[in-house]
Amino acid sequence: MKRFALVLSLLVPLSLAVGEEKKFTGDPKAAPGPNWGGQTVKATGAGAPDMKATSPAQARLGAERAAQLDAFRNLLAQVKGLQVSAGKTMNDAMAKDEIKAKVEGIVRGFKIVGKRYFSDGGVEVDVEVPLAMLTDVIDPEPAQQQLATKSEGEKANTGLVIDARGLKVTPALAPRLLANPDAKVVYSVDSLSPDARKSSGVASYVQSLDEAKKSMKAGDKPLVIKAAEAKGTDLVLTADDLQKLNATNTSFLAEGRVVVVMTLN
Repeated sequence: MKRFALVLSLLVPLSLAVGEEKKFTGDPKAAPGPNWGGQTVKATGAGAPDMKATSPAQARLGAERAAQLDAFRNLLAQVKGLQVSAGKTMNDAMAKDEIKAKVEGIVRGFKIVGKRYFSDGGVEVDVEVPLAMLTDVIDPEPAQQQLATKSEGEKANTGLVIDARGLKVTPALAPRLLANPDAKVVYSVDSLSPDARKSSGVASYVQSLDEAKKSMKAGDKPLVIKAAEAKGTDLVLTADDLQKLNATNTSFLAEGRVVVVMTLN
C-alpha cells in the first residue's frame, strides 16, 4: 500500500503537467559552450525523477544525480570541440591517453552554477569549468620565441590588448602572437608561468575595445596594439608594434594578461 502511495505521489505532478508547459523554479538557464570573455565552458544536464525511489525526496535526489551525469557528458562534448590551436581541437589532443585522463578529471570536477526544479519532478543543472585548467594540460608544439618576457624596467603596462577587429580570428586555448615578416613566435602558452597556465590561460576574447580596457585580465593600464593579420588562431604583429613590446617591461605576458578584441560569432 505504501509503495502504491509513493508511486501515486510521483505520478501526480506528471499528470498535472500533461497538456501544459513544465514550470520550474530556480536559476535561468545558462548558454552552453565556451565563454571566451569569461574564460569558462558551460553545459547543462537534465534528469528525471527516480520512480523506484522509496520517497519523493529520494526521487528528486535521483533526478539530480542523473542531471549531473548528463551534464558531465554534455560538458565533455563541449570541451572536445574547443579549438586548441590552428587545425587542432581538444578532441585531437585527447588522442594521447595521458591528456585524455587529465581532461576527463577536470570535467568531472565541474562547478554547478545553476539548478532548476521542474513541476514534473525533473531537475536541470548548469555546470562549468575554467578554460585555463584545460590550457594547463595541453601539450604545445615546441617553438623558439623571438621575444622573451622581460622584467627589467618600469612596469608601465598592466597587460596587453590586441585589436583584431575586422580580422577573421578563431578563439582558441593556445593562440600565438607572431612577428612579421618572419612569423617567429612572440607570445604563446610557453610564455606563461606555471601558475598562470592553471589560473589565467593564454588570452581572453571580448567584443569591444572599451570592454578590453575595463577587463581585470588586462589591468587598468594595458598596452594597446593592433594585429596586422590573422592566421586562424594566430595573430601577426607589425614591426612597429613588435618594437613597442620590446621597449616595455613585458612581465605581464608571463601572467597571461592578454585580451583580444574581435567580433565573436
